[in-house]
Amino acid sequence: MIYVGVNAAAPIRQGDIFAGIPRVEMSLDQLSVLDEADQTTPTTWKELVDEKRDRITAICSLKPVSAIVITQDCDAQRASDISLCEIRPLADVDGMFKTPGKGPDWWAKMIPQQCQRNLKWFYLPPDPLVRLDERMAVDFRITIRVALPDLRSLVQLRRGRLNPDADEHFRERLSEFFRRYPYDEWYPLNPAEFAAYQSNAPEAAPKAWQVPPSG
Repeated sequence: MIYVGVNAAAPIRQGDIFAGIPRVEMSLDQLSVLDEADQTTPTTWKELVDEKRDRITAICSLKPVSAIVITQDCDAQRASDISLCEIRPLADVDGMFKTPGKGPDWWAKMIPQQCQRNLKWFYLPPDPLVRLDERMAVDFRITIRVALPDLRSLVQLRRGRLNPDADEHFRERLSEFFRRYPYDEWYPLNPAEFAAYQSNAPEAAPKAWQVPPSG
């Protein structure tokens, strides 16, 4: 498919796919912090910040997840930390794909269509080479930071990387996501056009020039 194998000695680069990367899961409103006597104390992050502690040791949950390197190749060789994005089931990332049992014609239409419309994810087809047994997606909204020495020590968890075609597309999708400019797409419409638009998007708030004059 769209993946290639990687020699264990190869340097870490953008597009490398890892399994078993730790993702921290904790609530800032319900923390268990160790005191000097190694006893746990329930607290909140706000309280800890107010105490102005220099260093905090807390108990948290870690979940192993699949993830892909998003740090650029040059930085991946010398940066202290590497950034990755979590890889999740496609149906969990985009609700359009929750309905099972669709045929090749449907997938051939929907995959390109949704990839163009939604910049929040990057599609990864299943392939035993990288041990993805279902349709997955890189969720650009979920980032994970791992120290470079630590990631190098986990290189045996690297399953492969994107091939040149997919790597180039991935790089562009990644840049498009992080340089997105949020705007109200209805702003150039006149009052009549906006009224028609709002009928299908009631949450849209009119601009001052889209409100018909009273009287």
